[in-house]
Amino acid sequence: MNQIIAVALGGAFGSVFRFLISTGVYQWMGRGFPYGTLTVNVIGSFLIGLMTEALLLQRVALSVEYRSAILIGLFGSLTTFSTFSLDTLYLIEQGQLSKASVNIILNVVICVLVVWIGLVVGRALFSHSGGTIRWMGWVYPYALLAVNLLGAFLIGGFSSLLISKTQISIEHSAAISIILVGVFFTLSCLYLVLYFIEHGYAIETHLKSISVALISNVVVCSFALWLGVLVGKQI
Repeated sequence: MNQIIAVALGGAFGSVFRFLISTGVYQWMGRGFPYGTLTVNVIGSFLIGLMTEALLLQRVALSVEYRSAILIGLFGSLTTFSTFSLDTLYLIEQGQLSKASVNIILNVVICVLVVWIGLVVGRALFSHSGGTIRWMGWVYPYALLAVNLLGAFLIGGFSSLLISKTQISIEHSAAISIILVGVFFTLSCLYLVLYFIEHGYAIETHLKSISVALISNVVVCSFALWLGVLVGKQI
């Protein structure tokens, strides 16, 4: 039962993110081609590759509920094969066979490619010393911080890009930004704490290392968010 609830919660977040991203992309680029569906599928494919390799299967032994919430719930509802299939069928019915063919090729080839890229990035980050620096009793999980930095940059870039290209009110854009940033920092800090606990680093004996890691996470990810916003505004 707990696993079902976890999947439902993850799916709620993923479906909302998919709606916001795809709607924003369509408002920006129009509906002449399924840009929105392609965008969420590419983003979700890269993230599931990265998270599977870097955070779930090899490095952070999360419970079944957390795994289900992230892999099945969040990324399962963020990506959509059914909408891709429907979009392709509509293009075929409209006689736009070239667009339908391009849509199939892009969704299949690019999504498989970015899953592989996500796996490669995750493996590279954790290939040396398990992605952790250990020195004189200090522990610093630099690989997890790098993953969080990448996530912050993507959130900042896409949020800025979509808000600037769509007709979203200031109130709605502020609310969306606050929710995204709040959820991201909460989950990213939680991953760091879980890493220390599940690798045998007690909070009492490694409080300084945990504190440094959490502070570094906030500072580095804040910079990445700001940089992503700047890049998004320039596109």
